[in-house]
Formats: sequence, C-alpha cells, structure tokens
Amino acid sequence: MKKIFFILSAIFLFATISFASENEKLNYVVTYKWGLIQKDAGDVEITKKPKGNGYELRLVAKTKPWADKIYKLRDTLVSVTEKEHYRPLHYTYIAHEKNKYRKDDISFTYLGNAVKGKSEKYKDNKKGEIEHSSQVLEGTTPVYDMLSVYFFLRDIDYANLKPGETVKATIFSGSKEEFLTVRCEGKEMVQLRDKSEHEAWHILFKFTQKGGTKSSDDINCWISTKEPHIPLLIIGNLPIGQVRVNYQAP
Repeated sequence: MKKIFFILSAIFLFATISFASENEKLNYVVTYKWGLIQKDAGDVEITKKPKGNGYELRLVAKTKPWADKIYKLRDTLVSVTEKEHYRPLHYTYIAHEKNKYRKDDISFTYLGNAVKGKSEKYKDNKKGEIEHSSQVLEGTTPVYDMLSVYFFLRDIDYANLKPGETVKATIFSGSKEEFLTVRCEGKEMVQLRDKSEHEAWHILFKFTQKGGTKSSDDINCWISTKEPHIPLLIIGNLPIGQVRVNYQAP
C-alpha cells in the first residue's frame, strides 16, 4: 500500500500542465482500480497566483478518510518561479505520510546554461527527532523542480512532434537529479467520469536517473487538444491494479 501512495504522489504532479491565466484552480479525484474494483482514494487541488515578478504554484494532496486508515497522506508542493518559461527560483515539498514528516527545500541559481540547486532536507527519525542534511544538485538548462516542470510541458507543440520524437528536461528533486522524457503517442478520444468524451493528446512520461535507471514506471496522460489543454486523465500502473487521476470539472 505504501508503494501505491508513493506513485500517487508522483502522479499528482501532472495536473499542473493546464494553467494559462494569472489565477487558476483545478481539482482532481484520485481513484484506485483493480479489475471490477474501483474506489476513490484521494483529492488534489492545484492553484496558481502571481507572486512578485513571477508565480506561486501550489499543489495540495490528501487521501480520503477510508484510505487514511491504511496510509494517511497529506502532501504540499510549492514552487516560486519567474514568469518567463516558469523558471524555478525556490521549491518546497512538505510531506506528512503515515505519521512520518519530510520537508525538502531547493534554492536555484543560474550561470549561463549551468544550474545549481542547494537542497536542504529535513525528516523525522525513529527517535522522533528531526534530521537535517544538505547537498548541491547540478544540471544544464532546461532544469525544473517537481512542480514547475509541468508548466514547461505546456510549451511543447505536440501537433508538430515527429513520430518517435521526444522532449527532455532535468528535474531537481530533494536528493537527486532526475531526467524526464516526454513522447506523444498521438490523438485519442478519452472518456471522463461524467461519461463525456474529449479529444486528447496521449502523452507518455518516463523518469530516469543517471545511468539510465528508471525512477518509476512510465505514466500515461491524456491532455485536451483544446485550450487551455487541461490534463483529463492520468494513469499509473501498480504491482496490483492502477491509480487513475481524473479531472473534475467545476
């Protein structure tokens, strides 16, 4: 069950692709599916608002009451970015999962195409004490955090990608550099929870670490072909069943 919600946390992040205006809010329902079993497991709210000369992006995720009894999750991600290309300046990830606490803070600095991220990490140990560690992450542009990277994806012109062509970016998580590869599988019709059907781009996401080792299983996402390109459905496979993130229209 812990693996289910670990993957859930990662899948939550894809919801941010659709933002286009200055202030926005999107809501999603996270569902666990295994054969005929289908049960809502969590909720996600994502907001965007102006901050200084850029934006503050915020994602809040929580499990449903029934799921709290198995693995309670309350996650918050905040990214402060520049307005142009959503280049990140500071990223914070706060996790309360199964009575465990974790916080990652990353400050970004830029010198030409070189990017450094000073990462400060905090977590509680078995004695109930907060442990602190730090490290410096390095990469070459484009570099993003786990929230702002999905705004970078909005700039991709999926219609003009050649068959098999991919788009890549580097991501600084709290403790390592990861690499995102995006491939468009073409247009498909997708059905939402309300039974409505929509034309969407089918996008495949792959996360890897240095050396090419996969960080997680591939994730499938269907993004509306219409403005503002809202992610309609996201699916991540589990050892048993799937986790599905469904867009919930206002």
